[in-house]
Amino acid sequence: MIEILKEMFSFTFLVNAVIVGALVSICAALLGVSLVLKRYSMIGTGLSNVGFGSLAIATALGMAPLSLSIPVVIAAAFLLLRLSENSKIKGDAAVALVSTSSLAIGVIIVSVTTGMNTDVCNIMFGSILVMNRADVHLSIVLSIIVMVLFILFYHKLFAITFDETFAKAGGVKTGLYNMLIAFLTAVTIVLGMRMMGAMLISALIIFPALSSMRIFKKFKSVTICSGIISILCFFTGVVISYLYATPTGASVVGVNIIVFVLFWFFEVIRRRKHG
Repeated sequence: MIEILKEMFSFTFLVNAVIVGALVSICAALLGVSLVLKRYSMIGTGLSNVGFGSLAIATALGMAPLSLSIPVVIAAAFLLLRLSENSKIKGDAAVALVSTSSLAIGVIIVSVTTGMNTDVCNIMFGSILVMNRADVHLSIVLSIIVMVLFILFYHKLFAITFDETFAKAGGVKTGLYNMLIAFLTAVTIVLGMRMMGAMLISALIIFPALSSMRIFKKFKSVTICSGIISILCFFTGVVISYLYATPTGASVVGVNIIVFVLFWFFEVIRRRKHG
């Protein structure tokens, strides 16, 4: 195993992938707990489809993908938040509205642009080969910013996650912190999409949180466990991808599925023992 790891880390692109992937996995796991508890988990899928559309446009125009995708997805996250607050358009309908519109725009751009087949495949399902040095540096900086902001405002995010009405009555600016969650989620989605793909990035948000909730019940414990699970699953998925030449994003999601099933079985067994 040590020899395999030495061989893997002799490739610069794999080192970059592991560093960025680990940071993005932590960010996704931390935010995933709040998103799942607030029933906003599908926002990941919606924003990833927005990211697909923006990346398709960036590729067609020959622009740097992240420079266009980050502001577009952040704007979409704020739009989703506003639409969700509108009583006429509920949260799931707002996600579906923005998601399908963005996906359609991306498909149209792809259909009228030649020579984009490989790029589209990378956008949809991810590739560890598409990240250049500038992408890596930007991803590291933004991931650190996301984690720092989450830690700084942890107690406020905890408050609006469990009882937003009570938090608002207590003087917490719930609108501001909901926008913060939307902003951090948007950045995380864009950073992870390059590696995981638009179709799979939301798994990094959902699975670790759901797995840790099978065992722990306290917010802090769930958050810490979710981060650990996310890193371990990502690293295991990268190793499997390297050994068996499987797609990186799909391999990471596959490991997350196995972990979720194991944790679910453990919860069932524990309930029967106490039942």
